[in-house]
Order: sequence, then C-alpha cells, then structure tokens
Amino acid sequence: MFVGRGAESRFREVLQRQTKALASNQVWLRKSAGDVGSGMDITWITGRIALGGGIWTAENMAAIARAGVTHVIDMQIEFDDTPLAEPYGIAVLWNPTDDDFQPKPAELFQQGVDFALEALEDQSAKVFIHCAAGVHRAAMMTLALLCSQGWELNDAMGTISSRRPVVDFAEVYVESVENFLKQQVRAGD
Repeated sequence: MFVGRGAESRFREVLQRQTKALASNQVWLRKSAGDVGSGMDITWITGRIALGGGIWTAENMAAIARAGVTHVIDMQIEFDDTPLAEPYGIAVLWNPTDDDFQPKPAELFQQGVDFALEALEDQSAKVFIHCAAGVHRAAMMTLALLCSQGWELNDAMGTISSRRPVVDFAEVYVESVENFLKQQVRAGD
C-alpha cells in the first residue's frame, strides 16, 4: 500500500505520542493502583466525574461499582460495557468513537453531555467517562462536559491534565470540542 510522505510522517508522530502516553500511563497506573481496584484505570477529575481507560472485565466493573459510579460514558469503539454494567445497575451510554485524529461531530458530544448532566442532577450520581486508554477520546468528552458545566476551556484542560497527566489533548479534538461549545451557545441564544 502506498502512503504519502506527509501521511507517513503524521502516522509516525501519532504512534510515538501514543507509545509515550501508554508508557507514562503504565507508570501512573502502578502509582495509583489502589484507587478502586488493582486492574482498574480511573482518575477522579472532580468529586463526581472520573476519567480513565477501558473496563473490559466483570471484576473491573465491580471495582467501578464499589467506587460509587452510577453512570458510564463508554467512548471506545472497541467494546460496549452495557452487559458488564447490568448486574450493578450502572447506566451506560455507549458512544463509540474512533480515535482517528479526525474532527468529531457536535452530536457525539451532545449525547454524552446530555447523559452526564441528566445523571448529575441526582446528587448521589457519579459519572465515569472512558475509552480504551483514557488518553484521547475520554479526555475530549470530559473536556466537553466540564465546559458545558461552565468551566473555561483552558481551566478544564489544566485540571484534567494535572489530575491525569497521561491525557493528550490532540488539537483536532480540542477544536471539535470548541465547535460543539459554539453550537451550544448559538442554540441557547
């Protein structure tokens, strides 16, 4: 298959960034493994909103339930958590998204934000937003949610990054969130 030099260069850049992020994630996971369970990757961004990597197993879903999570936004295209969550009464929005570094539509964010905001109306609810590694897709959805709650974009990015250093705010994903937020403002006028 022929790949142009520009595409090959971009692919290498993305691959290097992913490899670095995953290596950092492994170190970070070892440091914080006691958070909700030895196999679960979760970072609390606020007291009620968490961000992390794939759940994948019933054991990890049990750890999520023990952490008080009541709602999950599953951004990974690779796996639907719904069957794992049913025994625990955890509501799941499977919002499958490819981590392809392409612009994302406003509807993708609207689904997640609506689901989370409705959940958070219950003061006892906790929302876990995740993708496979908790680096790109879950971070952009968490960013959209926080900004929809009134956070400034840079403050939200700073808070997310400080609590979960492995996140990588790809420019195209941040622009997608900004476009979503602009549409929300226009719809509210």
